[in-house]
Amino acid sequence: MERRNAWLSYKEADENEMEKLNRAYREFLNKGKTERECVTEIVKQAEAAGYEALEAKIARGDKIQAGDKVYAVGMKKIVALFHVGTEELSKGMSILCAHIDSPRLDIKQNPLYEDTDLAYLDTHYYGGVKKYQWVTLPLAMHGVVVKKDGSVVDISIGEDEDDPVLYITDLLIHLAGKQLQKKAAEVIEGESLDILIGSRPLDDLPDDKKKEAVKQNVLKILNAKYGIEEEDFLSAELEIVPAGKARECGLDRSMIAAYGQDDRVCAYTSLAAMLEMNETPKRTGCCLLVDKEEIGSVGATGMQSRFFENSVAELLDGMGCYSELAVRRALRNSSMLSSDVSAGYDPAYSEAFEKKNAAYLGRGIVLNKFTGARGKSGSNDANAEYVARVRKIFDDHDVAFQTAELGKVDFGGGGTIAYIAALYGMEVIDSGVAVLSMHSPWEVTSKADVYEAYKAYKAFLLEA
Repeated sequence: MERRNAWLSYKEADENEMEKLNRAYREFLNKGKTERECVTEIVKQAEAAGYEALEAKIARGDKIQAGDKVYAVGMKKIVALFHVGTEELSKGMSILCAHIDSPRLDIKQNPLYEDTDLAYLDTHYYGGVKKYQWVTLPLAMHGVVVKKDGSVVDISIGEDEDDPVLYITDLLIHLAGKQLQKKAAEVIEGESLDILIGSRPLDDLPDDKKKEAVKQNVLKILNAKYGIEEEDFLSAELEIVPAGKARECGLDRSMIAAYGQDDRVCAYTSLAAMLEMNETPKRTGCCLLVDKEEIGSVGATGMQSRFFENSVAELLDGMGCYSELAVRRALRNSSMLSSDVSAGYDPAYSEAFEKKNAAYLGRGIVLNKFTGARGKSGSNDANAEYVARVRKIFDDHDVAFQTAELGKVDFGGGGTIAYIAALYGMEVIDSGVAVLSMHSPWEVTSKADVYEAYKAYKAFLLEA
């Protein structure tokens, strides 16, 4: 069933609210290009909205009760916000869950080297990327270096207009005949994604250092600006991302072009919906923003960790009603929107899509009953009763929505965190924004879809 373009229903007041939301969204993207940066900004906004650290509240011995707004953070990369409702937590929560990690290049632990008067940093790509998309772009470095004394140095190079940018070279077209015969997956190999960071040698070096004069100059600059030495790369988390701010896209300014919209477009709209829930809800609302989805939701900060389960246990304990059974019931009786993006239909690559079951830019938030690959492998498949409930919520609140699959059946596929949350027995469906050029350095979304996602998430928290 074809859905109407959301833009056609907007009045002036809607457009003003939509533009306000999208400006705030672009600012969020600019402030958070790494998971740590995202969590820092999320906590800042949450505290401004009256949220308090769950850990601090427990340490004081304060009892948690209806109306309280608390948050929990894990390793500075995963965060859960709770707005406690009047209903018993064991009866379940309304949960918005998105991920805040995005495909990128990570700096290796022993990265710095010099070759023929050029200095480089060695990288390891993170998540699913088309490697050829990452060459000949202005790049930035974000992250932290933790020194042996425990001090943390924040790194951000390439975003300020006065900053230098970083760069990955490619072979000139005049000599690329052999390269162009390769498969796209092999045109640029992973070990070739090395970051060019210097070409000026340092003078007056001892003989044993002269062969690495450019590298020594880079180390001198890093030491002067950040107080770090080469060995400090061993305990660093440095990410290479596209340099530059999120931009309006199209002559009509109807779209957003930016890095990391998978899945920060859903993370931000979920957060905005959560922070605007001012009245004490009947059912506890939750916004869970996780790490590591792009590599399988693994590790201590991924959805497969016990972070969320432990946070719910702490919340119940703070209410004075903890038991293992209460935790199980709270999780089982919850309803979740797995807020993750969908592949937007692209007429330039129409052969990859089945048009009746594709997501289109401008037609609202996308419901994916199932994801997975080919024969639904690795998928959560939402039950029909839950899909009907979500449909009703969206329709009752005038939310523009559409349904989709991730491309043609035999073309591939993908997954989200939905199947992991479903292991608790809770109801889960994927619900997010359509994206063009997903997993590329610069992704594109519709402003209208960003706005409709925000409306959908607000409605879900009220009614689920």
